Amino acid sequence: MLIASMSVSADGCIADREGEFGGYLLGRRLYETMLVWQTDPLMRDSELGAAFADVWCALPKVVFSRTLDSVQGNARLAEASVAEEVAAALDATDRDVSIGGAGLAGAAFGLGLVDELRMFRYPVVVGGGTPLLPPVTEHVRLDLVETRTFGPRVSYERYRRVRGESG
Repeated sequence: MLIASMSVSADGCIADREGEFGGYLLGRRLYETMLVWQTDPLMRDSELGAAFADVWCALPKVVFSRTLDSVQGNARLAEASVAEEVAAALDATDRDVSIGGAGLAGAAFGLGLVDELRMFRYPVVVGGGTPLLPPVTEHVRLDLVETRTFGPRVSYERYRRVRGESG
């Protein structure tokens, strides 16, 4: 199962007009953002930070980039198309694979490769910016399979794509 998971504003943007916010197949920007978990010892100053850093560093990652010549840690540069890399990642494990970065996740969604969307929605309206998903030409049916709230500031929504139906 391929899962797209991102943090989004109440109006569905993953970045504001200045390109800010935050979000394993990942794009260059997300890779560079998350690299701090591998390179900065201060990220391990708390028990929670250390636990996250351990998990992040251990994850095999495929980085999609037109500009990077190399990547660090347990990562490699993508050598094939999004569809081929997704298939290879899913074939290489019996676990779920995540995809991150709006452009990359949007491309996978547009190709019909994403099985689930998981969003952490924040109560702010940014009025424009980078959308989580690209425009679609036909309805994509989703089932809401889980919701949660984390205090008054974050809601979690998990949707599963309904296969074999449209409209």
